This record gives sequence, C-alpha cells and structure tokens, in this order.
Amino acid sequence: MSAAPNVSVIMAAYNGARLIEETLASVARQTMGDYEVIVVDDCSSDDTRDVVARWPDPRVRLIALAQNGGPVRARNHALAHARGRYIAALDQDDLCHPERFARQVAFMDAHRHVALAGTATQVLSDSGIAPSRQSPVTTPASVGWLLRFSNPLVWSSVMVRGEVARALDPFTRPDMLYAEDFDLYHRVAALGQVARIDEALVTYRSHAGGCSQRYEDIMLASAERVLGESLNDTFGGMAPAAARLFVRHLMHGEPVPDGETLGRLAALLDHARLRYLATAAADARDRRLIARETRRVWAQVVRAGLRRGTIGLRDAIAAGPVATVARVDRLAWSRMIGQVRPWLATG
Repeated sequence: MSAAPNVSVIMAAYNGARLIEETLASVARQTMGDYEVIVVDDCSSDDTRDVVARWPDPRVRLIALAQNGGPVRARNHALAHARGRYIAALDQDDLCHPERFARQVAFMDAHRHVALAGTATQVLSDSGIAPSRQSPVTTPASVGWLLRFSNPLVWSSVMVRGEVARALDPFTRPDMLYAEDFDLYHRVAALGQVARIDEALVTYRSHAGGCSQRYEDIMLASAERVLGESLNDTFGGMAPAAARLFVRHLMHGEPVPDGETLGRLAALLDHARLRYLATAAADARDRRLIARETRRVWAQVVRAGLRRGTIGLRDAIAAGPVATVARVDRLAWSRMIGQVRPWLATG
C-alpha cells in the first residue's frame, strides 16, 4: 500500500449518479494532488456504484455497503478506511474549488491549535451561484461564539485533523440526525479550536427536497439537544429551555411570539455572551467581531417579529441588555420604523 496521503476525502453517496461525476471532477482539479477519496455507497438504487467504480483516478476508492444505514453511518465507515493526515468532508453533489485542499492544509499546518477548519462557501441553486449569507470575517474566537446559537460552517467545506477525527467515538453521532455536523463541531471544540477560512473554496448545492427541508422538525430537535449539552456550563438546569429559544429564534429565524419572549431571549443571549467573553481567549478584534455578530443576529430577531406583527417597536426598545449592547444599526432601525409606521399611526 502507498504512503498515507495528506488528505482523505470522505463522501457518503446515495442515488447520486446524476451529480457525483461533477463532484469528483472538482476534486480532480485540485492544485494539491496528495489525496485519496473514499466514497461509501449506501446501497444506492441508481447507477452511483457504477459511476464511481469506472472513475479513472485510482485515488478514488469505492466501498459498497450491502444495507442502507444513512449518511452518518456511511461517513463513519469512510473514516474507518481513511489514511490521511487530514480528513476533508464532501457531499456527493457539492463542488471543491481548485485551491481548497492546498489552502486548508497550509492553514492547518500553520495553526497547530486549530482542530477543524471550514471555509466560506458559495451557494448554487436554480437561480445560479450566489455568496452565502455567512459572516464575511471570522476568527476562531468569533466562530466559537457563533456556535453558541448557530451553525457557522458548511459540512462540505470542513477539514479535520486526522488524529482528532479518529479520537472521536463515533466520529459523527447517528442519534443527532440532520444536526450531526453541528454536534461534531461542538465535540471537536473540546479538543482544539474551530476556525474558518474566509474565502469561498467550496460551492454548496441548495435544492428543493434536501434533508434539511424535508425533516426540519427532526433537525431542530437534534440541534436543541446539541445546544442543550453545550450550554449546560452557562445555564445549568435552564440550558434545555435556553437551547430551544436559541435554536428556534436565533438559528432557525422563527419570529418570537410576543414581547415577553423577546425580553427573555435578550437576557439569555446577553448572559451567554458575557459568560463566553469571560472564559474565551478573545482579543480586541475578537470582541469587535463578537459584538458585530450579536448585533446582526439581534437585528434579525427584531425584524422577524416586527414583520410578523408579534412584537412592536416598543417591545424591541424595551428588550433589555442586548438592545443596548447589540444595537441595531441606523439603517436597520429606519427599515423597521418604516415597517411599523401603520402600527404607530393607529396605536
């Protein structure tokens, strides 16, 4: 057997014959050629196995499962066969930009404290390619804060140190269905920093019928479990309730039902922020980014409630500490006021 490669790509495949060739071709265009691709076919009923089996590059290996077990188990199976120093995630329909592996390996070689690094992404939909709505600038400390109420990384952009991935048992947890990546990032954060390269090095396909849309309730319940565990050190016995509010209103964007809930969410978010800053190694730049992200997410919460009509501008102003620390910028406020002028005129 040849020497272990720098990067092992792990890919779960199921009925992906239509797009998987394009994905493999994007890997073939990498400027860093020291990699292997382990494709685990999860008992597809289409031609996925044949497409992968006849792929001409010997660096691509096919493992065919006899029984369907879902993508989480398929990825864990792929990891068991991975030999690389780094483990790169990639779904069967997403696309790597040519510099992806070279940039991520160089970044992780230079930052030994980083256990997992994602990248910024583009989104490919029926409307074409667009930049993602992720934060434009991050640091490991700001990514750590984002993980407290959101999922700041796209799975197909992630690279993990091999020794970290192999230390996790299991690598991804099947019981965290549709939030297994979010769960992984939290578990890895106990072993090293989680970071992101702020350049789009992956194109993520967004299409109707994806798991996140078809199984939304399961995904949200799993995300609540992940955050409930993660926030236990911050909220103790209140962690499950805080996690539910964070997932529903900060992560998922569901409008708050009333001003009382808005105030409770404000107090919880501000407490979480202060506790995080008290324990994280955050410099002045980190603190500015954390403040910016807090303002951004709070503006989204307020806008969603105002648009739905479940809160009024008075509720937003009276929400509590976050309304002071995470001020909505002037443009956002002017838009909000424009949206509620009819309510102000008749209130």
